[in-house]
Amino acid sequence: DWGDEAVPLGGTIAAHDGRPGRVVVYRRPVEIRTKGRDERAALVHEVVVEQVAELLGLTPETVDPRYGED
Repeated sequence: DWGDEAVPLGGTIAAHDGRPGRVVVYRRPVEIRTKGRDERAALVHEVVVEQVAELLGLTPETVDPRYGED
């Protein structure tokens, strides 16, 4: 049942076979959730920070100390 799950804004692909890890930002969900360019840029930054933190096994605050500030 997918009814209760939120649509993801991004994801990660782990490094393997000599290929580097990758961060993916899902364009349409980000566009739908934002109203303008500045808001979109802020959301993309947040998604990238979260995904890089996941790849590195760190907290988002470690990757970007300003994470979560408005």
